[in-house]
This record gives sequence, structure tokens and C-alpha cells, in this order.
Amino acid sequence: MHIPSLVIDLAMMLLAAGIVSVIFRKIHLPVILGYIAVGFLISPYFPMFFNVEDVPAIDTLSEIGVIIILFHIGLEFDFHKLLSVGSTAIVTALVKMSGVLVVGYLFGDLIGLSQMNCIFLGTMLAISSTVVIQKCFEDLKVTGERYTSLVMGELIMEDLIGVFMMVILASLSVGQSGGESVVSKLLLMGCYLLVWLVVGIYFLPTLLNRVMHLLNREMLIALSLGICFTLALLAKELGFSVELGAFLAGSFFAGTNHAKEVEHASESIKDMFAVIFFVSVGMKVDPSVIAEHWTSIIPIAIISVIAKLIFATLGMILSGQRMETSLKSGFSLAPIGEFSYIIAALGISLEVMDEYLYPVIVAASVLTTLATPVLIRNSSKVAAFMRKHLPKKLLEKIDRYTSSEQDETDHTHDWLVMIRNFFSSLLLYGIIMLVTAIAGVRLLYPSLLQVMPEKFSGIATCLLVYIIIAIFARPMLRLRDTTFTKLWLDRKANRPPLVILALLNVLTIAYIAFIPIHHIFGARRMLLLGVALIAILTMSKTDVVATFYLQLETRFLRNLNEKTLTHVAQSQGPQEWLDEDIHIVSYYVPKDAEYIGQTLEQLAWGKYNNILVTKIRRGKHTYTLPHSGFKIQAGDKLYLVGQMNDILQIKGILFPDVDRRIRTLEQFMESDYPDTQHALACLAIEVNGSEPYCGQAIINSKILSKAHCMILGIQKDGYPVLMPSAYLKIQKGDVLWVMGSNNNVGRLASYSLGAEEEPEIIS
Repeated sequence: MHIPSLVIDLAMMLLAAGIVSVIFRKIHLPVILGYIAVGFLISPYFPMFFNVEDVPAIDTLSEIGVIIILFHIGLEFDFHKLLSVGSTAIVTALVKMSGVLVVGYLFGDLIGLSQMNCIFLGTMLAISSTVVIQKCFEDLKVTGERYTSLVMGELIMEDLIGVFMMVILASLSVGQSGGESVVSKLLLMGCYLLVWLVVGIYFLPTLLNRVMHLLNREMLIALSLGICFTLALLAKELGFSVELGAFLAGSFFAGTNHAKEVEHASESIKDMFAVIFFVSVGMKVDPSVIAEHWTSIIPIAIISVIAKLIFATLGMILSGQRMETSLKSGFSLAPIGEFSYIIAALGISLEVMDEYLYPVIVAASVLTTLATPVLIRNSSKVAAFMRKHLPKKLLEKIDRYTSSEQDETDHTHDWLVMIRNFFSSLLLYGIIMLVTAIAGVRLLYPSLLQVMPEKFSGIATCLLVYIIIAIFARPMLRLRDTTFTKLWLDRKANRPPLVILALLNVLTIAYIAFIPIHHIFGARRMLLLGVALIAILTMSKTDVVATFYLQLETRFLRNLNEKTLTHVAQSQGPQEWLDEDIHIVSYYVPKDAEYIGQTLEQLAWGKYNNILVTKIRRGKHTYTLPHSGFKIQAGDKLYLVGQMNDILQIKGILFPDVDRRIRTLEQFMESDYPDTQHALACLAIEVNGSEPYCGQAIINSKILSKAHCMILGIQKDGYPVLMPSAYLKIQKGDVLWVMGSNNNVGRLASYSLGAEEEPEIIS
């Protein structure tokens, strides 16, 4: 029986890697260096030992290893972890990577490298090794120190930036050879990427939750790696790299409750392919190249360490960390990372980087890896030396800047908040609508032409595209919030720029709506654009679109926060989330208030400010849950309920100079209880599907008008929606938090408790 050479190659590679890894572990060296050493020993460049015969097959397995490694890096990363690492990790990673990249580029230019070689060199030097640094922390027993957690957070950001750098480098390489506008291509790719993220987060957690109970370990491996490789291929088709697709696949899983199960199920496969990858790295190390370029290797290693020390320390200080912590972090980030090998392989595969740089960067990474434990061990001594010898004034400035007493609260000006929210909304929804329009023209329209006449294909394409645009135009046009109102009422000079912001949104929608008309019907059909814009704006204001969008948004946010929601549900009771998150404040309407004589419906505080009026006291009379036609009079005592930020915002509009105590819902209930005649109760009701309001939007449920109860929150699949929109649909399985009198709340709850005789309070 003939044994394929690949089987023999794998047997020798894995056996040698296993033996050498034990030796390296024994002498306290990173195992990765052992794998690289094995690759060097069995490479064609070292004929004294066994040589690999089927090199192309090993290279293919190595590429598979890269995909699986990136998938697992994605599994350890989720969007909440990005937020949890905080500004320190983000600022440090950006300062350090950009600074080292520039230094690497300049050094490459100094030694005569081409422009693309310089860019790749700078990028490879900018990334540190997570594996090596983590191993050094464990060996030196410093994992409990503050700076180590900051370093690991910074490395999370580096991994993320590294993945996107691969996309940028690939685009630059293609742009260099093809003459296509690199900037426009990157912008378009960014648009595709954002939509891809939204779609992935919307669908994958839902799919997993529905099929997870059917899967065993074997089936889970097949499903997860199948999704990984499918997204890797899809990324390639869209112009990204397969590595980015694999990373995104992992990050989609990371935000779900099943991330650990997927990680544990596929970890052994990842470990095996990682060994093959690092061994293949060693196989590409040509000793003759190292001998020829040793005068570059040593300076590259030295420059990498010094540049990382300087820029990482600077980044830490700029983010507010003390000098000693910053220096220790800078010393820890010395080793050139395993990501650099992947980037080097990318440059060679794209034929834009000289092959001799691969062994050069591997050799430099070995030197920096060997130096890292020494640097970490002596970082405290260097920090003490710097503290002793730096000028006193400089130290005082650094200490004052990085003082722990520094106020970290972001007191952003109202205009900055308004502009930030405006552009965030414009980018997110604008990109989704833009990609929808482009997809309609490039994909949907040609497909419809195969089965329909040209005219009907164009109409159908535009209709479908404009329906989707209308759905996302609604939140994009939702400018009038508390900040908008405050700015509008504060000064008349604020009103023209606010109107301009609203017009910018409309113009953006008009431009996107023009894309399908221009490509399908021609540029002269401007009348069609006017009709389309009116139709889009009209559709976006309908109750159907509002309800549908809120369902999309709630599902997306629930999936995005799935892991956090599960943790919160396990750590606290299912009905505790509202008690501390909803607040109530009361105040007396001043005699000169501009809104005296207006009804609650006209004020629309619930619609625009997320604030509801739960009670009004007028003289000796008390009105609980007043109806929408109730007119405000001077001297009325209003009880406003909402979330803390919204309460503070409307306080600044209605009674900025009056100091009123803001209470939590729990505190209000306790203090309101003695007033038995007008006391309000709050109750959680789980919808079982038999209620007359199930399947309806809140505005159509008659819960307020007929049952005289107010919905303060809805929990959908564990995701809490506080002060929900009136257009949010009530569905089976939802938990409603309702407020009203004891009798009214009890009667409303009886629908869900299966009372024998249903009270006729909703008809």
C-alpha cells in the first residue's frame, strides 16, 4: 500500500514539534520558537535532517491554519470586550502602531527598500505577539499587576487593527497594480463591511439559539468551521481577505452564549493547524538570506523594541496612566508578533513584497522574543531610574496629567453631543441604504431582467430598494430628541444650523434614492426622484414601518448583548432591572412657562424626550396617568418618569434652576405608598399570547386609554427596552412592566394569569 508523502511529512513534523516543544518548555522558552526551529530543521535549507517533500500541500495546510487561527482570535473578541478595554487600550494601540509603522517605513526607506516593502515592514514591526507576552507574564508571575491587564487590553485592539490592516494592505497592493482608486475602494469595502456586521449579528445568534439543542460536539465543529470557511470565501468574493472573513465569523460567535462551546469544540483543531503554520514559518527561513542580511536584522530588532517602548509608553501616558505603569507596559510590548508572519505571507502571495523579507522578519522576531523576558524583568528598575533622573518639572506635569483624581466624566457640550449623534446616525443608516441601492442595481436588477421585461424589472427593483431605504430613513430622520429640543429652545441662533442638519439627512436620502433611478431609467428622470423621495419620506412616517424597524432594532440589540444579558440574568433577579434604571422627578410648573395651556399630546414629551407624566397634582386634586388631552396649568405638580439621562436633559429645559430630588422607581414606590387613594403600583406581566393586546403595537393596544396602565418597559427574549416607543409590538413571551393603580394593574395582569372571567377593560 502506497503511503502519500503528505502523511509522512505530517508524521515527522508533528512528532518533531512535540519533542522540541517539550524541550523548549523545559528551558522556559516560548513554544512558538520551538515550532519555528523544527520548521528550519526539516526545511530544504537544512539537509542534515528529514526534509519535507510535499511542500505545496504543507503550504495549503498552513493557509488553512491561518484561517482557523483568525477564527479563534475572533472568538476571543466581541464588541463588549472592545468597550471594556476602554480608552487606554484604544489610544495606546493607535499611538503605538502608527508610530512604529512610520519608524519602520522610514528605516525601510533608509536601507533602500521599495515603497510597498517599506509599508509591509512598518506594519509587521507595529504588531506585538500576544502569545509570547502572555507566556512571559505567566513565567514571571506578574499576571496580577495592573499594567498586565492594560497590556492584554491593548493587544486586543492590536489584533483588531491588524486584521483591518491586512484589508488595507491588500487594497493598496491591488490599487498599485490596477490603477483603481484605492480610497474609493476602501470606502466601498467599509460600507460592505458595516452591513455585513449588522446582518451577521442579526441572524447568527438567532440561528444558534434555535438549533443548539440539536447539536453534539461533532455537529458543532462542522457548523462553526463551515460558517468560518464560508464567510472567509465570501470575504474573498467581496474583495476582502479570507483572514478578515474568518475573524468576523469568530467575532459573530463571540457575542453569543455559545462562544465557549464553539471555542472548546474547535480548540484541538486550531492547535494542530497552528503547529503546522508555525512549522511552515520556520521552513521558509533561508539561512543564506539571514547571513546576507544580518546587518539589517539586528537594527530591525533594535528599532522595533525601542520604537514600541517609546510609542507604547507615550500612548499609555496620553490615555491617563501613570509613568511607571506606562513604562512597564512599553517594555512588555517588545516582541514582534505572529501576526507579522501572516502579513509577510500576504505580501509574498500578492507579489508586492520581496521574499527575502520573510526570513528577515522571522529572525528579528526571534531576537525580540528572546529579549522580552529580560525587558519585563528590568522594567521596574528602569522606571525607578527615570523617576530619579527626569527633570522635576516634567515629572510634575506627567503626574498632574495622569493623576487618578483627574475627572474622567465627559462633560460634552450639547452641540458636540448633537453633532456626534447626527453623524453616527448618518454614517450607520446612510451606509446601509447606500449598500442597499448598490446591491439593487448590481445584483437584483440584472437577476430580474432574466425573468421580467426591462420596464417591470426596473420598477420592481426601485420599489424593493425604496422600501428598505424607507425603513432605515425613519431612525435617520429622528433628529428631534431632548438635546435637539434644548438647543432649539436655548437660542434662536441655534435653529438655522439644526434645520441644516435635518436638510442634510433629506439630501443624503435623495442622493441614495437617485442611484437606482440613474442606473435604470437614466439621469434625466428627475421627476421620478421627486416622486421617489416623497414616497420614501411618507412610508418612513407610517406606523407599519415604525413597528417593523423597532422589531429589527430590538432583535439586533438583543443579539448584540446576548452574552451580557445572560450574565445579568444569572447575577440578579429577572424583575430587578427596572427598579434602579427608571427614575422619577416632580416639579411645579412655573407661572411663566411657555407650555401652559398645551395638552400632553401637544408637548409630546414621550415621543421626543422619552419622558412620561405619571401623575399631576392640581390643588387638592390628583390625576394619575393623565390622558393625552390633559392641559397643563401654572402651579401644577408634575411627576415625570424616565431614564436618568433623559430626566437630566428635560430638567435642563423645564426647570434648570430648581433643585429637585431625582428618585429611583423603587424609592418612589416606597414613598408614594401611604397615599393609598392615588398610589401607583408597578407589576411585571408575562405575555402568554391570549391577551387581546398581544400582537399589537403599544399605541394600538389600548392599555393606557382603556386599562389606565402605562408601560414603562418591555423585556424581549431577556433584552430590556426601557421607556419603549409607542410603535413597539407586544409579542408572546414578552415581559411588560406596567404602572397604574393597584386595581387596574391587577385587572390587566388577570389576562395573562388565565382568569376564568376576563374583565372587560380592553375592547
